[in-house]
Amino acid sequence: MSQSSNPFAWSDRFVARHIGPRTADVDCMLQECGFKTLDALADAAVPAQIRFRKPLNLPPSRSEHGLLAELRKTAAQNNVFRSFIGMGYYDCITPGVIQRNILENPGWYTQYTPYQAEISQGRLEALLNFQTMIADLTGLEIANASLLDEATAAAEAMTMCHALKAKEGKNTFFVSDSCHPQTIAVVRTRAEALGIAVTIGSHHTFQFSENVFAALVQYPATDGTIHDFRAFGETAHKHDALFIVAADLLSLILLQPPGEFGADVAVGSAQRFGVPMGFGGPHAAFIATRDAHKRHLPGRIVGVSKDAQGRPALRLALQTREQHIRREKATSNICTAQVLLAIMASMYAVYHGADGLKKIAQRVHRLTAALASGLQRLGFEVANENFFDTLKISVGNRPIKDILRVAENHRVNLRVYDSENVGVSLDEATSAEELETLLRIFNGDKALNFRVEDLDTDGPDLPRRSSAVLTHPVFNRYHSETEMLRYIRRLESRDLSLTMSMIPLGSCTMKLNATAEMLPVTWPEFGRLHPFAPATQTQGYQALFRDLENWLAEISGFSGVSLQPNAGSQGEYAGLLVIRQFHASHGEGRRNVCLIPTSAHGTNPASAVMAGLKVVPVACDQKGNINVDDLKAKAAEHRADLSALMVTYPSTHGVFEETIKDICKIVHDNGGQVYMDGANMNALVGLCRPGDLGADVCHINLHKTFCIPHGGGGPGMGPICVASHLAPFLPKHPIIPVGGKQGIGAISAAPWGSASILVIPWIYIRLMGADGLTEATKVAILNANYIARRLDKYFPVLYKGHGSLVAHECILDLRHFKSVTVEDVAKRLMDYSFHAPTISWPVPGTMMVEPTESESKEELDRFCDAMIAIHGEITAIESGATDAKNNLLKNAPHTAEVVTADKWDRPYTREQAAWPAKSLRAQKFWPPVNRIDNVFGDRSPVCTCIGMDAFTS
Repeated sequence: MSQSSNPFAWSDRFVARHIGPRTADVDCMLQECGFKTLDALADAAVPAQIRFRKPLNLPPSRSEHGLLAELRKTAAQNNVFRSFIGMGYYDCITPGVIQRNILENPGWYTQYTPYQAEISQGRLEALLNFQTMIADLTGLEIANASLLDEATAAAEAMTMCHALKAKEGKNTFFVSDSCHPQTIAVVRTRAEALGIAVTIGSHHTFQFSENVFAALVQYPATDGTIHDFRAFGETAHKHDALFIVAADLLSLILLQPPGEFGADVAVGSAQRFGVPMGFGGPHAAFIATRDAHKRHLPGRIVGVSKDAQGRPALRLALQTREQHIRREKATSNICTAQVLLAIMASMYAVYHGADGLKKIAQRVHRLTAALASGLQRLGFEVANENFFDTLKISVGNRPIKDILRVAENHRVNLRVYDSENVGVSLDEATSAEELETLLRIFNGDKALNFRVEDLDTDGPDLPRRSSAVLTHPVFNRYHSETEMLRYIRRLESRDLSLTMSMIPLGSCTMKLNATAEMLPVTWPEFGRLHPFAPATQTQGYQALFRDLENWLAEISGFSGVSLQPNAGSQGEYAGLLVIRQFHASHGEGRRNVCLIPTSAHGTNPASAVMAGLKVVPVACDQKGNINVDDLKAKAAEHRADLSALMVTYPSTHGVFEETIKDICKIVHDNGGQVYMDGANMNALVGLCRPGDLGADVCHINLHKTFCIPHGGGGPGMGPICVASHLAPFLPKHPIIPVGGKQGIGAISAAPWGSASILVIPWIYIRLMGADGLTEATKVAILNANYIARRLDKYFPVLYKGHGSLVAHECILDLRHFKSVTVEDVAKRLMDYSFHAPTISWPVPGTMMVEPTESESKEELDRFCDAMIAIHGEITAIESGATDAKNNLLKNAPHTAEVVTADKWDRPYTREQAAWPAKSLRAQKFWPPVNRIDNVFGDRSPVCTCIGMDAFTS
């Protein structure tokens, strides 16, 4: 029975909540575009030869209420045991004020990456706090604004150090066997593709050679031991090698920081600073280094500059988005961060301050010392010579299975090393009662003959830190919940998010992140599971993964899926490694050429180089399409060693290329595979499928098409979907069995990447159903063409495709203006309470606009009206009616402070500056700073809270 014929079907369909334009609005917009129906528009915009004409084989849509009830039953299949497994993942306590007002607040999780700094000051301040916190705790001068996970951060540190030593020709990387196994696995994967030799062994006995460029150790070690690495670091430096330390952040409150015992780089995870385990993520990793190496630091860095009024202002600094500049010469393909989680971690430090964090760390250590004392009373041997929060326990002649059986009866997970050793890691959430339970487990479930209160809580001597930490005022002011709440809200008010207006960024798909999709993320059944918990305890997650894999396979037209890549850039990297492994399995490991169109996203060539491939560019024609003749020539030229073509579809220029099947055939005929960048899946779902077009693998940005929110620049997820012949090569994991029989190595620290946010696309797909997803795609195409039609005569649409239409985004050409730049227009849009579209990419001097299906006609019109009004302002400047330097655009954005100042010496009114549209009288976002001086910030980079006193006061 169809939903329409079912008399008991829910009348309140989610599809109508997700899609912005009402029925009458759709009719009006279609008329503007010259079509009678959405189907007619889709038929005209999407080439017939690539259309998928069948309904997607997906479950029917459900109501929000009904689906959440269903998901509750799935979540109940997860058994939330108390996990003391450790290995870099710990239970923690998220302060309620942070959970409610950041993690669960769309004012924080719907922000875009802070490329438009003037309207991102709150988030940038929180990230600067994060950088300061990491620099303080690690004892190093500079840190970035987070990476994807600890293992990825270690791999990034390796490649950074390799680049630093490139001129010396060194090519061996040492990894201590005391590192977490998932870190070793991810490093190995990265190194193999780059041709770096990895040596794994004991740091006690390792002999440095002249070919070693860097060494990685864990502090404390994966078994909890705190090694003294001073002599090891000195030896590394004597042999001209760099020294990397993977450190536990909470322990650094008490322990001597890596920077003080010789580390050149420190990496790790900020998960235990108030971020739930979430079955593996998302969490904010960190990387810190010496000031001398700051221009080699991967990822984003927040720096201090000044605005047009000379006041301190924040911006992304140094090599931000370096992929777009350096492409295949980039040192990293990292295009995202874990901003939302880094903000949570930084706020955790602000909330507790140095004293509060010290008390937490001391309590954890005292509990661990008491546990060690109790175990020794029970006759067990603690293998660690010293420790912070983790013990490795030798069980002697006691059957380890008996201990694990008792632990299971008490709903407790321990780490199993082998048949003779188990591990226990305590955390912030550990109680005295749990301590007693742990001791009882080791006592055969019998009552103790001593009191836990009487156990020794001193433990062994630790290499204590002597330096002060978190001394900046921001970490010492907001310790009451009232003050903390006001600080969070103050920073939120300095950022423009989707709660204020549309964010029409091309290639970024800033659509609705529905509340119903977000709610389960913080359910304990999803949030409190350790990523290495036994499979018997995670059946709810396994069911959710199976569903999502099947649905993504159906939507993409492929047969195999890996959910492990935890960012779009990681999906690119994983997909190319799968192709590389496929060729190697057929004795064609020589295939190392990757063809990439010149229009491609900058991460494409960077990812190709990371996968060990040689980049060969393919030209585009005047319409923005791949030049098929050039592709044929390049494919034929490299026939013997062609590995892959990377192609984005619809193209980066926002059009459906009619030759896409021919393009795929050319590559296949020359022995290559086709990697499709799924950044633009928002224009495909339900209308055509990458697998049907001839692609062999694609990644899907779940943070774009499938509603995981951008979180101010992360988290993201980039699963890969592959054809059947590539499925055996999907990524494995060293702890949990996943992937194909011939799978590539681990890509991420956790087997399913950032698992807890996978509930979001699961809910989105179930709420929408096949018909709803297809309708959303059609409306996305309608909204883009409506904007293109309204603005074309003011800002010509640069590229049009089939039927003279665009796909889900359009590129507006501003290059014909003589006195006004695209950046001027971007800043002026802030005065209209809008975030600018993507500027100067993929074509300099243009704007790429993507409205998404979630925006209403009213909001689209408000944006178009703003752009048309700005065109009038430009015309006045270009004609000479307005001063070419002192005008509305060159002075934009206008802050409340400037507009309300006693002095006003500008040749336009205050009203023209601040309220150029009537709608702004009802609601206006005030940019907190004037236009920022980017050059000043790069010439004098300040990337910690030092120097921010004037700003914070």
